[in-house]
Amino acid sequence: MRIRTPMGILFAIALSIPAWAAAPMSGRDFVAKAGAGDMWELKEAAMMTTSTNSDVAAFAKQMTTDHTQSTAMVKAAAKADGVAVTPVMSPKQQADLAALSASKGAARDSLYITQQKAAHADALALMQGYAASGRAPHLKAAAAKIAPVVQGHIDMLGKLAL
Repeated sequence: MRIRTPMGILFAIALSIPAWAAAPMSGRDFVAKAGAGDMWELKEAAMMTTSTNSDVAAFAKQMTTDHTQSTAMVKAAAKADGVAVTPVMSPKQQADLAALSASKGAARDSLYITQQKAAHADALALMQGYAASGRAPHLKAAAAKIAPVVQGHIDMLGKLAL
């Protein structure tokens, strides 16, 4: 397909931009999404720290440490910015958690890694997006500090061999 008009080009570009990037996200929405992500990460990691695959278990333990820390950072930043919200996991997060809980052995390890790759890609976009265009200064700073940690998780996931 070839787009020839300037308006067509702008329309095509607009369609390729994620919804959260089109307009600045509110501090409440950021805290809700970040908090739900951390909650989900911690629940999944709790299941996976007993994996018989030592690399998967070590990754899950690292997730427990890092996501506990990011939760504390976001909570402190939210308080400093006067943002109050109670995060709730999305239906997809709940379904992913249930699927992981129902799986066993190597299939569980594989599912965990697949879910983690997708979740960390979303989390990186969330953190980078809010760090770039967020309006609550403490939350914006927290997102900027958390983004490189999330990128580190993505790098770790890329090295995991199952």
